[in-house]
Amino acid sequence: MPAVTIRNLSEEAHRALKVRAARHGRSTEAEIRDILEAAVRPAQRVRLGSLLAEIGRQAGGVELEIERDKTSSEPISFE
Repeated sequence: MPAVTIRNLSEEAHRALKVRAARHGRSTEAEIRDILEAAVRPAQRVRLGSLLAEIGRQAGGVELEIERDKTSSEPISFE
């Protein structure tokens, strides 16, 4: 698992992190992990597949006329 070292963090910021962690009932390290995860992976981010599906719905949907090949296939032979 990767590790990150933060240099030159002010005493005030470190103290505030410790207080925030205590309020949430976790270690300072766990609090920092939570802050970083929330910053880089926000819960409200738009996912590409969801966005494309919504665009398709707004456009009235897409109807594809694709005929499925219904012929049976031969089983594969490993000999």
